[in-house]
Parts: sequence; structure tokens; C-alpha cells
Amino acid sequence: MRSSQQRVATLVVCTPTGETLGQMPPFEPELPWWQDAEGLVRWVRERHSVEVTVLRLLEAALPAPPGGEVTYLVETSDPRARNMSLAPWIGSLEGHPLRLVYAEPGGPARDLEWAASALEERGFRRSGPAEQVRTWNLSSLWRIPVEGETLWLKCVPPFFAHEGEILTRLQGASVPTLVAHASGRILMREIAGEDQYDAGPRALQALVSILVGLQTQWSGRDEELLALGLPDWRAAALSEAIESVVRRTAPDLSDADVRALDYMVDGLPERFAGLRECGVPDSLVHGDFSPGNSRGDGTELVLLDWGDCGVGHPLLDQSAFMDRTSSEAHPQVFDHWHNAWRLAVPGSDPARAVELLTPVAAARQAVTYQGFLDRIEPSEHPYHRADPALWLRRAAGLARGAAGIKPRRGPDRNAGGVTP
Repeated sequence: MRSSQQRVATLVVCTPTGETLGQMPPFEPELPWWQDAEGLVRWVRERHSVEVTVLRLLEAALPAPPGGEVTYLVETSDPRARNMSLAPWIGSLEGHPLRLVYAEPGGPARDLEWAASALEERGFRRSGPAEQVRTWNLSSLWRIPVEGETLWLKCVPPFFAHEGEILTRLQGASVPTLVAHASGRILMREIAGEDQYDAGPRALQALVSILVGLQTQWSGRDEELLALGLPDWRAAALSEAIESVVRRTAPDLSDADVRALDYMVDGLPERFAGLRECGVPDSLVHGDFSPGNSRGDGTELVLLDWGDCGVGHPLLDQSAFMDRTSSEAHPQVFDHWHNAWRLAVPGSDPARAVELLTPVAAARQAVTYQGFLDRIEPSEHPYHRADPALWLRRAAGLARGAAGIKPRRGPDRNAGGVTP
């Protein structure tokens, strides 16, 4: 019996002009993650000596990743592709207003042309071809070897276009080092070490210290952050967004959960008033702060993936981080986090703030995922379709004072350890 985690990929091949050549027979890539493009590209190269670029997901048999039968559109300008044994494909490549530039034929080539120009302007010399690593509705990632090092090209959708701008403001801190950025394209230097999915207590505390240090620096600078294009998760805006996502997702929730969420929404003004009394001010929120969204080599840690960042209460970042932290490390990390804020804001009560924020933070995740669904084309919806209801169920449980439903863990936002 096939593992439910196994991915079975079918590639529909087109040219940069959008001409469909046909589809390849299904095969099993090594990794189950739908976002992984590197394994698909390598398989075609090894089996057929043809170079392809993965454009986008066309269809998925499972309602959510990972694994299952997945169909992709790939493009190639390699003339050898016309000699491959391809079966007819009965679909059609229709346009969609929400399609990302890098998901269209010719789009990745334009991204690489921009990167080549930026490298030339800054005196970098290429030492090999660019290598596609992943692509999906939240990013397109390429590895570019240059003399003496490796650079990374990350292209993001318009709703993450502020990532380059915020990284520019954070340079010198423990964030990726920018080489260039423009219009949702970011060139970064490689980060030494490994992704910190299995970070121990000391590394976890160090990550918290880095984040709290940045958030302390950006306290009171809300308008500056909003001017960069970051979403607004402060009390008024977030309350409205949570009410909206609860209303829209209600058909997918139980009556009991809807009642709990309605009660929570009604109480948001009082809850946010209590938060203000706790003394920790609004600031920069990473938005996807987790051990796996950091990288280090034992001497230095770097926080990755700032596309999800926003403006709101900084302790919105805590609950998702703790979800991905071993239970043994919880007490140390909690104490360290709260002590850091008590030192940063004497007289503040971060523990009480977290107590008030916990169901709000879960609902904020639902707001984020619903935002993705609203801004991506339908063929990409399986990546996120289940997430608004999942996070709202958790928020409902937390609002009732229960532990709630633990969210699905996995590579939803970071493709199984792909960096940056």
C-alpha cells in the first residue's frame, strides 16, 4: 500500500510561449512536499536530459499537502523536449487574474534576467547555472552560484512584496543579508548552518532574544512599518478581520465553535483594552516565527521569511513558536520570553498579555490563511483551503478555556526545510 506521504507527480510540458507539448508519465519524487521543484527538475534532467522549470500546481488529488497525486505545469525551451514520449494532455492553459508572474510561461526567465543584471551591477561573477529549488503561491526560490559563494533569489507575490523593504530596514540585525531587491524580487547571501527545526533550549531562547530585541527597536514606529506595506494587525483592524473570517468560515465550523467564536468576537474590545493595560506596545510582528524559520551554524542565528510580517502586538508571535517547541523546553522558553519583555518594558505584564492574546493569535492565523485564499488562483487553494477553519477551531477551543485543536504541523509555510 502506498504511503499517504508519497508524492506522485505528473508534469504537463509547455514552451515559453505557452504551447502545450503534452504530459509525462507519473513518477515519484523523493520528497512529498508539493512546493519542492528541485526534485522534479532533477528527475527530468536525469531521465530525459531535458531542462525544465516548474511553473505552478495544476491539480492535486488530496485536499491538502503533502503527498498524493499532483499535476504541475513545467516549461522548457530545450529542443530535445519535442523528442520525448509525451502523452496528449486534454486540459487547457487558461489565464487567471490572480496568477503570479513567476507561474506564467516566461515568468521565471524574467526573474533570472533581473537577478543577472543585479549581479553584474554589483560585480558578482556567475560560476554556474541558476537552480530552481521550490515554487508555490507564496514564493519562488532559486539558488545562484557565484564565485566564492552561493546567492538566493526569492520572488514573492504582491501581498508579500514588503519583505524586501523590511529586510532593508533590518540589515545589520540577525536577518538575511540583502544583495538587491525590487518589485517582489530579493537577492540574498547564503546563510551558514542548518535550519533550526530541532533547536535546543539555548538556541530557542536566543531566537526569542533576537526577536524581542528587534520588536523593542520598532516599538512606537507603527506608521513607519505600515508605510512599507505591512498588514495592520492592531486592535481595530484585527478585530474587524477576525469578525469577517469567522463569518465567512462559519459554514465549515460546528455550532458550538461558532458560538464560542461569536462570544470571543464580542469580547475583543475588552480583551484589547486589557492588553493595553499589560504595557507591551504594538510593534513589528514576524508573523511566522518558528524554529524552522531560522538558520544557524552554532555561532550565529538568522531569522528567515519576513514576508508574513505585520504590525500588531509583538506577543502574537509566541503561540505559533511554542507549538513547534518541544514540551520539555516550554517552561524555559516561556520564562525567558516574559523576562525579556519585563526588562524591555519595566512594569509590563507579558504573561497576562499572552493569556489574553492566545485565542486572538490563533484567529489571526485564520485571517492570514483566508487572505492567501482570497489572493491566489483556485488551482493553488489546496495548499491553504483547510487552514482558516482549522485555526478557528483552535481559537474556539482556547476561547472556551480548553487546549483546543492542535494545528497541522508540517511544511505549510517553509517547504520541509528549504532555505531561505
